[in-house]
Formats: sequence, structure tokens, C-alpha cells
Amino acid sequence: MACPPAAQSSPPRQPSVKVILASADVQRVVDRIAHQILEKTQGAADTVLLGIPTRGAPLARRLAARISTFEDVDVPVGVLDITLYRDDLRRHATRAVGPTQLPPGGIDGKRVILVDDVLFSGRTVRAALDALNDVGRPASVQLAVLVDRGHRELPIRADYVGKNIPTALTESVKVTLAETDGADEVKLFGGITS
Repeated sequence: MACPPAAQSSPPRQPSVKVILASADVQRVVDRIAHQILEKTQGAADTVLLGIPTRGAPLARRLAARISTFEDVDVPVGVLDITLYRDDLRRHATRAVGPTQLPPGGIDGKRVILVDDVLFSGRTVRAALDALNDVGRPASVQLAVLVDRGHRELPIRADYVGKNIPTALTESVKVTLAETDGADEVKLFGGITS
């Protein structure tokens, strides 16, 4: 009597990875946001850029450099640490508190543009607004993000968006920058390939 053939196991399915923005695309997006800031702020007068660590800080510096290149305007840049203002501190491992570095002229009475890499639920921006409240009183606050992936949990909208990427909740967006990761790229992880 013949034995039935052994069941063949299929190879494990791997999550798909799609490059959304390559290095040159990231540069074009940063340039576009810089132009939008210049246009919407009448030449970036009384404007301060505050980057939200980790990748928002180098993005803020890049935007300031591009604005300077385009219009010969020096926009003050700072870093706003939001660690102690996050609402998920109890659910995640302890994070190191980073320094908040305000530009020499401060932020009081200025237009502050918060800069971050990805806008998702809006909770990071809410934490940034709380942190900002403790370091000064800006005239207005705007938001610039490299990527908006949707799925907001709070009523927060970006004023400057490099790229809108429709995503599923099961997907994730990963931004890498030369300053922090060695290369510029935006990837979408998710879905399953066979």
C-alpha cells in the first residue's frame, strides 16, 4: 500500500515593503514645504521652527537651510522634547528625556511651526502643544510634517504636508533620514506577500 505524499509546507509569508519616497523625493518634498512656508508666512517673518525629536529636529534644520537658500532669510530653529508630555508613558518603556532647545530669541509672540516626520493619531502633536505651553507663548502655532498617513484620533491637522499616504491601521510608515539613520527614505510596511 502506498503512503500519501507528505504535505508540502509553503514558505512563510513576508510583510510587504514599499518605498514611498527615495532620497531625491525626500529632498523635493522638503523643498516644497520650505516654499509653502515662505508663501504662507510672507517670507517667514517672525517664524520659528521647532523640531520634535527624533526626526523632526533634523527636518526643521533642513527646512531652515532651504528657506535660507531660497530667500536668504535665517529662520531660528529649536528642538522641543515632548517625552514627559506623552500620554503613553505608562504603557511603554521609560524614555530618556532630551533637551528642549529654544532659539536665542525665544518663541514668545512668534509664529511657531512644529516639525515632525509622520502625522498619525495626533497624540505626538498634542504632547508638543502641551510642552510648548510650558516654554513660552507663541502668537500662533502651525504644523509641518513630511508624511501624513491619516487615522487621526484627535482633531489635529497639518498646515504643511510633504506627502499624504493613505494607509491601513495594520500598516506602518518608517522615515529614515541621513542625519539619524544614514539615508533618506520613506517606506510603507504592511500587507502580506505570498
